[in-house]
Amino acid sequence: MSSSSAVSVLVVDDQRPFRLAVRAVLRRAAGFVLAGEAETGEDALTAAAELRPDLVLMDVNLPGINGVTAGSRIQRDAPGTVVVLCSTYVRTDLPAAVADSGLDYLCKEDLAPSVLREIWHRHTPAPAEGSLAAQERPGEQPPGP
Repeated sequence: MSSSSAVSVLVVDDQRPFRLAVRAVLRRAAGFVLAGEAETGEDALTAAAELRPDLVLMDVNLPGINGVTAGSRIQRDAPGTVVVLCSTYVRTDLPAAVADSGLDYLCKEDLAPSVLREIWHRHTPAPAEGSLAAQERPGEQPPGP
């Protein structure tokens, strides 16, 4: 993904209110766009293969294949995709499988544009100095001669 492209986001949750909340956050998060939605782990696997999102926000507890299993499969099949598990619980109250998955975690109540940006930047390498992407970063001067 180039620095000028929007980050495409797949939202996977069986609860419509959370999917609507994510849509609202994405509308306020410059540089992020909704790629699609899914309600089950199986649908998430299909959607991820078809849509090739940059970022997947995946509920931990889903009907069918749970979010940990589906998220791990998505990341295995598309290593460049950032998968973030989401739940209403704090991380310490989650099953060990969440921590063991190696996937990032976000408590749903913490979802905000700034949190999305922080997660995305944590998972994407900074452009190499002198590259076009580095020169386009706001607030930074391009390298001199």
